Amino acid sequence: MATDMPQRIPSGGVDLSHLAQRAGAQQGVPQPGQRGVAPGGAPGQPGAPGQQGAPQTVDVPSLVMDVTDASFEQIAQLSAVVPVVFDLWAEWCEPCKTLSPIIEKVTRELDGRVLLAKVDVDANPGLAQAFQAQSIPTVVAMIGGRPVPLFQGAVPEQEVREFFVRLIQLAEENGVAGRVNAPDAAADDAAAAPAEPQIPEAHVAAFEAAERGDYDTAVREWEAVLQKAPADTDAKAALAQTKLLQRLQGHTLEDIRANAAANTEDLDAQMRVADLDLSGGHIEDSFLRLLDLFAAGDEDARTAIRNRLLELFEVVGVADPRVIAARGKLASLLY
Repeated sequence: MATDMPQRIPSGGVDLSHLAQRAGAQQGVPQPGQRGVAPGGAPGQPGAPGQQGAPQTVDVPSLVMDVTDASFEQIAQLSAVVPVVFDLWAEWCEPCKTLSPIIEKVTRELDGRVLLAKVDVDANPGLAQAFQAQSIPTVVAMIGGRPVPLFQGAVPEQEVREFFVRLIQLAEENGVAGRVNAPDAAADDAAAAPAEPQIPEAHVAAFEAAERGDYDTAVREWEAVLQKAPADTDAKAALAQTKLLQRLQGHTLEDIRANAAANTEDLDAQMRVADLDLSGGHIEDSFLRLLDLFAAGDEDARTAIRNRLLELFEVVGVADPRVIAARGKLASLLY
């Protein structure tokens, strides 16, 4: 991959020199060819692109900050320390909802070597006009007060990561190699390892039995939980999952399918194939098999098949679109 950053956004140029000059004039960001005071530095310390100096570390409230028309110049000043990436977005922009979380994720992965500034173009028309954003999302960076157009539109995470790596390389080549410290950087590390969920005391015996592979006991324990708390949705789903494992225990894929092929009139054998399909992730196949059996079955068979379908709906999750679709087909067969 080339290390040069694009000079223009492929779908339209963005000239931000006027922003860089205004920010530099009012906030002291050294312009090309100048020496001055970089944020956190001392007079005479190199701060302009292309000038080498000791890397700086600056404390900031967050690695991801909202920027407004009024606060832009303050944020631009930080581009003398690290590259500042501006994400221009809007609430109504669907591609923005895909891209913005990716940019935030990649920013946090880079350990303070990039700062992300988010611009709501509806709330900040001055910046939207200054950035000459012909469409959104538009992503532009600043290094040492100088603009570096990146891209427009939603791009895959890997491409965002590659853009940022190239941006850091370009910044280092131009003497911008500092870091920013932010409280949320440490918070994200802690959030990456969530605490183990606490198992309700009433569920412990059933969980322990299932972990031992004693599904018969686990089923009895879950049924006992539901007798005391019929509205316990977690226990209801766990019971359905445990019954599925119970039915498949001791059987192999080959013998389940062979038995069903040899005994086409054996309802249990046919429904066990549906169990197998669902356990292997073939959810639509599982539901379709049971619905076909239901359509062709007599009253007793239909009761058993309906009960099995309802159990498998709990295993998958009642809000899953595939469950909703299958439930609708079952209702049409019932009525």
